[in-house]
Amino acid sequence: MTQTKKKPDLSDLEFEKALQRLEEIVRTLEANKTTLSESLQLFEEGVKLTAHCNALLDKAEQQVSMLVKGEDGTMKPAPMLPL
Repeated sequence: MTQTKKKPDLSDLEFEKALQRLEEIVRTLEANKTTLSESLQLFEEGVKLTAHCNALLDKAEQQVSMLVKGEDGTMKPAPMLPL
């Protein structure tokens, strides 16, 4: 029986750490060495981590798109849309 790690608070979890944990979950599930109950818990955690990573990527995309090309061809800051 494999021990599952304590789930971190996702609100403070950086993208890289969330992705690292998600990769760890995938490796664990692919190894087929967990019980059904543990697999379901890992799957649920993976779904939450995926949503968290997607939200962080969306936020980063908005920050990157804050610079837009002006009429004169130069890059100018544009207001960021609220999340």
